[in-house]
Amino acid sequence: MDVPVYSMSGKAAGTLSVDEISLGETINADLLKQAFVMYHANRRQGSARSKNRALLAYSRAKIYKQKGTGRARHGDKKSNTMRGGGHAHQKTRTREDYHQDMPKKMRRKANRNALLCKLLDNEVRVIDGLSFDSARTKDFVAFLEAIKVDRASLVALSGDAEKSKNARLSARNVDGVQLCRADQLNAFEMLNNRFLVIDKADLEAWLAGPSSQTGKSVGGAK
Repeated sequence: MDVPVYSMSGKAAGTLSVDEISLGETINADLLKQAFVMYHANRRQGSARSKNRALLAYSRAKIYKQKGTGRARHGDKKSNTMRGGGHAHQKTRTREDYHQDMPKKMRRKANRNALLCKLLDNEVRVIDGLSFDSARTKDFVAFLEAIKVDRASLVALSGDAEKSKNARLSARNVDGVQLCRADQLNAFEMLNNRFLVIDKADLEAWLAGPSSQTGKSVGGAK
């Protein structure tokens, strides 16, 4: 598969050959769904709690007199029948574990298959030299317009903090743009955004890096 490569100004700058077989050859919807659910579940903190009557900071005074109003009898505003009152069945758990897991090779296959999904839908913008001379939001917005990215996008930047500094500062306030490190691309972030924007060198490194080890060989990061 020949993937078009663009310059920062949006002009064609050649192509990048990507082996479809190494990405799974066909879309494995079941694997992608399992990986997406796992990544999503692992983002949950599991620390939700609610307050009962004793924990609310309301006055304990009776809100109106017991008789003569024609209304129902009420005590203070902490009652669970009142708006903003305490919960009758309070959530008291301090930590609930929603963590899910998948074998490392399955995660890697899902991540690579998600990339194949984006490539087949023409939703990947490979840039020949993704860098900015200065940190300006206006320049980053113009860059997205030049490469025809008009929906939610995941921008994968170099793991070198100094190299990606200007791009990171330029993009952090742009609506609909999510940033990540190129060596930490995963299925959840790719599928959760319409476009993927990545530097050519970073994509080649990701394809040839630990994520490519989906067979019997073991080693590298997730």
